[in-house]
Amino acid sequence: MKPDSSNTVRVAVVTGGAMGIGGAAAHHLAASGHRVIIADRDRPAAEHTAAALASQGHLVSAVTIDVSSPASIASAFAEIEQLAGRCDILVNSAGVATVAPFMDFKLEEFQRTMDINVTGTLLCSQQAARLMIKHQWGRIINIASVAGMRAVGSGRTAYGTSKGAVIALTRQMAVELAEHGITANAVCPGPVDTPLTQKLHSAQFREEYAKAIPMERYGSVNEIAAVVQFLASPQASYITGIAMPVDGGFLSSGARGL
Repeated sequence: MKPDSSNTVRVAVVTGGAMGIGGAAAHHLAASGHRVIIADRDRPAAEHTAAALASQGHLVSAVTIDVSSPASIASAFAEIEQLAGRCDILVNSAGVATVAPFMDFKLEEFQRTMDINVTGTLLCSQQAARLMIKHQWGRIINIASVAGMRAVGSGRTAYGTSKGAVIALTRQMAVELAEHGITANAVCPGPVDTPLTQKLHSAQFREEYAKAIPMERYGSVNEIAAVVQFLASPQASYITGIAMPVDGGFLSSGARGL
């Protein structure tokens, strides 16, 4: 892969970019000089985030996307191409999680989670890569999870499986897209304070999870977004196919407090 030497303002598309990790990634990418397109199912929330960034002088747009729908994905990327003419960076941040015991996990919830977290990531990446190939440069950054690298508590049958699949998909994309100047990497957050975790994590679970982390705290969305920003940069040109934990040492830790 040739190092990037273009001075073109690059276009970054962030799915699930209205809030949480996606919202923080949109802020970081805009602050580093990219044109950002916030793609989210919640159009009013996406427009609110876009307006906040635009008020700071950044070039930002909002588009509607439902990553569970192939038709919606195709329509959104057609709009992106019309708006910006290109896509140089894709952050696949849209995702869902449902918690239920393994024996009671409903098939429809498993399929829904896979459709959004895995198939949505695949289809968005294919659409983005078609635009990236035109310029022989691109960055695809998938938000996975440490739950895709080890089991994290009970109830995450679909979520953990989907994030493991995202990591495998990332590696496959990295291999096949390298010849086109495109890197593909996964960021694997540990527990992060987001609207989703605030809804899913009980006080007891938060306390136990924090005890398993050497840094003894949840991460912030900005700590995850900073890694996304780096992987999107020219400085990360020789990094592809990795799954990077950003987890306060959780994956490295065994028994603690002995």
